[in-house]
Amino acid sequence: MIKDWILKAESDLKIGKDEIQTKDPATDAICFHMQQAVEKYLKAFLIFNNREIRKTHDIAELIEVCKEIDYEFEYLYEIKADKLTLYAVEFRYPGAVLFPSLSETREAIEIAEKVKAFVIEKLSKRGFNIT
Repeated sequence: MIKDWILKAESDLKIGKDEIQTKDPATDAICFHMQQAVEKYLKAFLIFNNREIRKTHDIAELIEVCKEIDYEFEYLYEIKADKLTLYAVEFRYPGAVLFPSLSETREAIEIAEKVKAFVIEKLSKRGFNIT
């Protein structure tokens, strides 16, 4: 089941990384998928550690539960992973801002990549074999 969460996170990450390469990238969709990837990586870590996971898109909430297991998850605040929460809903529907900028979108991809590396390393150190 943990591997399934990681595979779904990888799929979200791939969609965003592929779309950013297009002529006119759908920045709102990319950022949504980056939020989804981060959410799924964090949930994979929680499931691995036998934690119940609520249905939530709030990255900060997930980080806090992860910190109960490993305080080093504080690092995810340093890289602003919690900032991605707003892409779960805010940009999904018409509102004040319709589309994130290209620089915001690239930053979201970078954050998701860093979260991936961090969580995969944490899982590996705890004995989970990704392959």
